[in-house]
Amino acid sequence: MRLPFVLAQRFVAGKTLDEALPIVEALNDDGLHVALDKLGEHVHDRDEAVAARDAYIDLIRRLPNRADEGLRNRISIKLSMMGQLIDEDFCLDNLRRLLTVAAEHDVFVRLDMEGSALTASTLDLFEAAYRDFPDHVGPVLQAMLHRTDRDVDRMCELGVSVRLCKGAYAESAALAHQNMAEIRARYRDYAERLLRHAPYPGIATHDDTLIRAAKESADRHDVGPDQFEFQMLYGLRRTTQRQLAEEGYNVMVYVPYGPDWLPYFSRRLREKKENVWFVLKNLMRA
Repeated sequence: MRLPFVLAQRFVAGKTLDEALPIVEALNDDGLHVALDKLGEHVHDRDEAVAARDAYIDLIRRLPNRADEGLRNRISIKLSMMGQLIDEDFCLDNLRRLLTVAAEHDVFVRLDMEGSALTASTLDLFEAAYRDFPDHVGPVLQAMLHRTDRDVDRMCELGVSVRLCKGAYAESAALAHQNMAEIRARYRDYAERLLRHAPYPGIATHDDTLIRAAKESADRHDVGPDQFEFQMLYGLRRTTQRQLAEEGYNVMVYVPYGPDWLPYFSRRLREKKENVWFVLKNLMRA
Protein backbone atom coordinates (compact mmCIF):
# COMPACT_ATOMS: atom_id res chain seq x y z
CA MET A 1 0.00 0.00 0.00
CA ARG A 2 1.37 3.41 -0.97
CA LEU A 3 1.19 5.94 1.83
CA PRO A 4 -0.75 9.13 1.05
CA PHE A 5 1.37 12.27 0.82
CA VAL A 6 -0.72 14.01 3.49
CA LEU A 7 1.14 11.92 6.09
CA ALA A 8 4.48 13.36 4.98
CA GLN A 9 3.47 17.01 4.86
CA ARG A 10 4.90 17.68 8.31
CA PHE A 11 8.36 16.86 6.92
CA VAL A 12 8.11 17.49 3.15
CA ALA A 13 7.20 20.94 1.81
CA GLY A 14 5.29 19.72 -1.23
CA LYS A 15 5.46 17.62 -4.34
CA THR A 16 6.47 20.55 -6.57
CA LEU A 17 8.76 23.56 -6.35
CA ASP A 18 5.74 25.86 -6.66
CA GLU A 19 4.35 24.29 -3.48
CA ALA A 20 7.67 24.56 -1.64
CA LEU A 21 8.59 28.17 -2.43
CA PRO A 22 5.91 29.80 -0.22
CA ILE A 23 7.23 27.73 2.69
CA VAL A 24 10.74 29.01 1.99
CA GLU A 25 9.46 32.58 2.03
CA ALA A 26 7.59 32.01 5.30
CA LEU A 27 10.68 30.58 6.98
CA ASN A 28 12.72 33.51 5.69
CA ASP A 29 10.11 35.87 7.12
CA ASP A 30 10.84 34.29 10.51
CA GLY A 31 14.55 35.03 10.08
CA LEU A 32 15.53 31.46 9.20
CA HIS A 33 17.91 30.49 6.41
CA VAL A 34 16.78 27.70 4.08
CA ALA A 35 18.41 24.85 2.18
CA LEU A 36 16.00 23.61 -0.47
CA ASP A 37 16.30 20.06 -1.78
CA LYS A 38 14.48 18.27 -4.57
CA LEU A 39 14.10 14.74 -3.27
CA GLY A 40 15.29 11.72 -5.19
CA GLU A 41 18.23 9.31 -5.27
CA HIS A 42 19.93 6.42 -7.05
CA VAL A 43 19.34 7.37 -10.69
CA HIS A 44 20.68 4.82 -13.20
CA ASP A 45 19.62 6.45 -16.47
CA ARG A 46 21.66 9.22 -18.12
CA ASP A 47 18.64 11.13 -19.36
CA GLU A 48 17.13 11.07 -15.86
CA ALA A 49 20.43 12.29 -14.40
CA VAL A 50 20.55 15.20 -16.84
CA ALA A 51 16.92 16.00 -16.04
CA ALA A 52 17.78 16.02 -12.33
CA ARG A 53 20.71 18.36 -12.99
CA ASP A 54 18.46 20.70 -14.95
CA ALA A 55 15.84 20.61 -12.19
CA TYR A 56 18.50 21.62 -9.67
CA ILE A 57 19.61 24.45 -11.97
CA ASP A 58 16.02 25.65 -12.21
CA LEU A 59 15.88 25.51 -8.43
CA ILE A 60 18.98 27.73 -8.19
CA ARG A 61 17.43 30.28 -10.52
CA ARG A 62 14.12 30.37 -8.64
CA LEU A 63 15.49 30.29 -5.11
CA PRO A 64 14.43 33.42 -3.21
CA ASN A 65 17.39 35.79 -2.85
CA ARG A 66 17.15 37.62 0.46
CA ALA A 67 20.84 38.25 0.98
CA ASP A 68 20.09 41.93 1.63
CA GLU A 69 18.30 40.73 4.78
CA GLY A 70 21.30 38.64 5.83
CA LEU A 71 19.64 35.37 4.83
CA ARG A 72 21.73 32.69 3.12
CA ASN A 73 19.37 30.52 1.12
CA ARG A 74 21.04 27.62 -0.65
CA ILE A 75 20.30 24.23 -2.16
CA SER A 76 21.17 20.68 -1.16
CA ILE A 77 21.70 17.96 -3.77
CA LYS A 78 22.35 14.23 -3.97
CA LEU A 79 25.03 13.22 -6.43
CA SER A 80 23.36 9.86 -6.96
CA MET A 81 20.62 11.81 -8.74
CA MET A 82 23.13 13.26 -11.20
CA GLY A 83 24.85 10.13 -12.46
CA GLN A 84 27.16 9.11 -9.63
CA LEU A 85 26.08 5.48 -9.98
CA ILE A 86 26.41 5.60 -13.78
CA ASP A 87 29.83 7.16 -14.32
CA GLU A 88 31.73 9.50 -11.99
CA ASP A 89 33.14 11.62 -14.83
CA PHE A 90 29.62 12.09 -16.17
CA CYS A 91 28.45 13.05 -12.68
CA LEU A 92 31.33 15.47 -12.22
CA ASP A 93 30.50 17.17 -15.50
CA ASN A 94 26.89 17.57 -14.36
CA LEU A 95 28.08 18.92 -11.02
CA ARG A 96 30.39 21.45 -12.63
CA ARG A 97 27.62 22.66 -14.93
CA LEU A 98 25.34 23.10 -11.94
CA LEU A 99 28.02 24.89 -9.90
CA THR A 100 28.71 27.28 -12.77
CA VAL A 101 25.10 28.46 -12.52
CA ALA A 102 25.28 28.47 -8.72
CA ALA A 103 28.34 30.72 -8.82
CA GLU A 104 26.60 33.08 -11.25
CA HIS A 105 23.71 33.42 -8.77
CA ASP A 106 25.94 33.25 -5.67
CA VAL A 107 24.07 30.21 -4.34
CA PHE A 108 25.89 27.72 -2.12
CA VAL A 109 25.40 24.03 -2.96
CA ARG A 110 25.55 21.41 -0.23
CA LEU A 111 26.43 17.90 -1.38
CA ASP A 112 24.23 15.67 0.71
CA MET A 113 25.74 12.47 2.06
CA GLU A 114 24.00 9.18 1.40
CA GLY A 115 24.83 5.66 2.57
CA SER A 116 28.44 4.68 3.28
CA ALA A 117 28.78 2.94 -0.09
CA LEU A 118 28.84 6.42 -1.66
CA THR A 119 30.85 8.32 0.95
CA ALA A 120 34.29 8.01 -0.67
CA SER A 121 32.93 8.75 -4.13
CA THR A 122 30.99 11.78 -2.89
CA LEU A 123 34.03 13.26 -1.17
CA ASP A 124 36.23 12.57 -4.21
CA LEU A 125 33.73 14.32 -6.48
CA PHE A 126 33.47 17.17 -4.00
CA GLU A 127 37.24 17.74 -3.98
CA ALA A 128 37.38 17.64 -7.78
CA ALA A 129 34.70 20.34 -8.00
CA TYR A 130 35.93 22.34 -5.01
CA ARG A 131 39.12 23.33 -6.82
CA ASP A 132 37.10 25.47 -9.24
CA PHE A 133 34.21 26.48 -6.95
CA PRO A 134 35.68 26.90 -3.45
CA ASP A 135 33.03 29.40 -2.34
CA HIS A 136 29.97 27.57 -3.59
CA VAL A 137 30.16 23.91 -2.60
CA GLY A 138 30.61 21.90 0.59
CA PRO A 139 29.96 18.35 1.82
CA VAL A 140 28.09 16.68 4.65
CA LEU A 141 29.90 14.46 7.15
CA GLN A 142 28.19 11.85 9.33
CA ALA A 143 29.46 11.54 12.89
CA MET A 144 28.49 7.88 13.14
CA LEU A 145 30.96 6.70 10.48
CA HIS A 146 34.38 5.52 11.62
CA ARG A 147 36.08 7.28 8.71
CA THR A 148 34.71 10.70 9.67
CA ASP A 149 37.57 11.37 12.08
CA ARG A 150 40.04 11.67 9.20
CA ASP A 151 37.47 13.33 6.93
CA VAL A 152 37.06 16.13 9.48
CA ASP A 153 40.82 16.64 9.47
CA ARG A 154 40.84 16.76 5.68
CA MET A 155 38.01 19.29 5.46
CA CYS A 156 39.69 21.49 8.06
CA GLU A 157 42.91 21.28 6.07
CA LEU A 158 41.09 22.39 2.92
CA GLY A 159 39.17 25.11 4.75
CA VAL A 160 35.76 23.79 3.74
CA SER A 161 32.33 24.61 5.11
CA VAL A 162 30.93 21.30 6.39
CA ARG A 163 27.48 20.25 7.49
CA LEU A 164 27.89 17.81 10.40
CA CYS A 165 25.06 15.40 11.19
CA LYS A 166 24.81 12.18 13.19
CA GLY A 167 23.85 10.08 10.16
CA ALA A 168 20.46 8.64 9.21
CA TYR A 169 21.42 5.49 7.29
CA ALA A 170 21.60 1.99 8.75
CA GLU A 171 25.26 0.94 8.71
CA SER A 172 27.19 -2.08 9.95
CA ALA A 173 29.38 -2.01 13.05
CA ALA A 174 32.40 -2.39 10.78
CA LEU A 175 31.64 0.99 9.23
CA ALA A 176 29.84 2.96 11.91
CA HIS A 177 29.41 3.41 15.63
CA GLN A 178 26.23 1.76 16.85
CA ASN A 179 25.95 3.20 20.36
CA MET A 180 24.22 6.57 20.58
CA ALA A 181 26.40 7.73 23.48
CA GLU A 182 29.48 7.08 21.36
CA ILE A 183 27.93 8.83 18.34
CA ARG A 184 27.16 11.86 20.50
CA ALA A 185 30.72 11.89 21.84
CA ARG A 186 32.08 11.78 18.31
CA TYR A 187 29.70 14.50 17.23
CA ARG A 188 30.82 16.80 20.05
CA ASP A 189 34.47 16.26 19.15
CA TYR A 190 33.96 16.81 15.42
CA ALA A 191 31.79 19.88 15.98
CA GLU A 192 34.44 21.45 18.19
CA ARG A 193 37.16 20.79 15.63
CA LEU A 194 35.06 22.25 12.83
CA LEU A 195 34.16 25.31 14.89
CA ARG A 196 37.85 25.90 15.58
CA HIS A 197 39.36 25.10 12.21
CA ALA A 198 36.75 25.25 9.41
CA PRO A 199 34.77 28.19 8.02
CA TYR A 200 31.09 28.50 8.85
CA PRO A 201 30.27 24.91 9.87
CA GLY A 202 26.69 23.70 9.96
CA ILE A 203 25.84 22.07 13.29
CA ALA A 204 22.99 19.85 12.10
CA THR A 205 21.23 18.39 15.12
CA HIS A 206 17.93 18.39 16.99
CA ASP A 207 19.64 17.02 20.10
CA ASP A 208 19.54 19.50 22.99
CA THR A 209 22.70 18.00 24.49
CA LEU A 210 24.63 18.60 21.28
CA ILE A 211 23.16 22.07 20.80
CA ARG A 212 24.36 23.04 24.28
CA ALA A 213 27.76 21.50 23.63
CA ALA A 214 28.15 23.47 20.39
CA LYS A 215 27.21 26.72 22.13
CA GLU A 216 29.73 26.02 24.89
CA SER A 217 32.44 25.10 22.41
CA ALA A 218 31.82 28.25 20.38
CA ASP A 219 32.01 30.38 23.53
CA ARG A 220 35.16 28.61 24.69
CA HIS A 221 36.96 29.31 21.42
CA ASP A 222 35.55 32.80 20.79
CA VAL A 223 33.56 31.68 17.76
CA GLY A 224 30.81 34.23 17.27
CA PRO A 225 27.21 33.28 16.45
CA ASP A 226 27.70 34.70 12.95
CA GLN A 227 30.55 32.25 12.27
CA PHE A 228 28.48 29.06 12.24
CA GLU A 229 24.88 27.97 12.11
CA PHE A 230 22.56 25.44 13.63
CA GLN A 231 20.74 23.33 11.06
CA MET A 232 17.46 21.49 11.48
CA LEU A 233 14.96 19.66 9.31
CA TYR A 234 11.69 21.13 8.18
CA GLY A 235 8.91 20.03 10.52
CA LEU A 236 11.15 19.19 13.47
CA ARG A 237 11.89 21.33 16.56
CA ARG A 238 10.13 24.34 15.10
CA THR A 239 9.99 26.19 18.42
CA THR A 240 13.67 25.50 19.03
CA GLN A 241 14.55 26.85 15.59
CA ARG A 242 12.95 30.17 16.40
CA GLN A 243 14.33 30.29 19.94
CA LEU A 244 17.87 29.85 18.65
CA ALA A 245 17.30 32.58 16.07
CA GLU A 246 15.99 34.89 18.79
CA GLU A 247 19.15 34.18 20.79
CA GLY A 248 21.16 35.54 17.86
CA TYR A 249 22.29 32.28 16.26
CA ASN A 250 22.02 31.60 12.57
CA VAL A 251 19.52 28.80 11.96
CA MET A 252 19.11 26.97 8.67
CA VAL A 253 16.09 24.80 7.91
CA TYR A 254 16.51 21.96 5.41
CA VAL A 255 13.36 21.98 3.26
CA PRO A 256 12.79 18.94 1.02
CA TYR A 257 10.17 18.68 -1.69
CA GLY A 258 9.34 16.50 -4.66
CA PRO A 259 7.29 13.50 -5.74
CA ASP A 260 9.98 11.03 -4.60
CA TRP A 261 9.37 11.76 -0.94
CA LEU A 262 8.89 8.25 0.47
CA PRO A 263 12.55 7.24 1.18
CA TYR A 264 13.20 10.53 2.98
CA PHE A 265 9.95 10.25 4.93
CA SER A 266 10.78 6.66 5.93
CA ARG A 267 14.16 7.75 7.34
CA ARG A 268 12.46 10.41 9.44
CA LEU A 269 10.11 7.78 10.89
CA ARG A 270 13.02 5.49 11.76
CA GLU A 271 14.83 8.28 13.58
CA LYS A 272 12.32 9.17 16.30
CA LYS A 273 9.28 7.57 17.90
CA GLU A 274 7.70 11.04 18.08
CA ASN A 275 7.62 11.19 14.29
CA VAL A 276 5.77 7.88 14.12
CA TRP A 277 3.27 9.13 16.70
CA PHE A 278 2.66 12.27 14.65
CA VAL A 279 1.81 10.14 11.60
CA LEU A 280 -0.43 7.81 13.61
CA LYS A 281 -2.38 10.77 14.97
CA ASN A 282 -2.99 11.99 11.43
CA LEU A 283 -4.09 8.52 10.35
CA MET A 284 -6.65 8.46 13.16
CA ARG A 285 -7.95 11.86 12.09
CA ALA A 286 -8.35 10.79 8.45
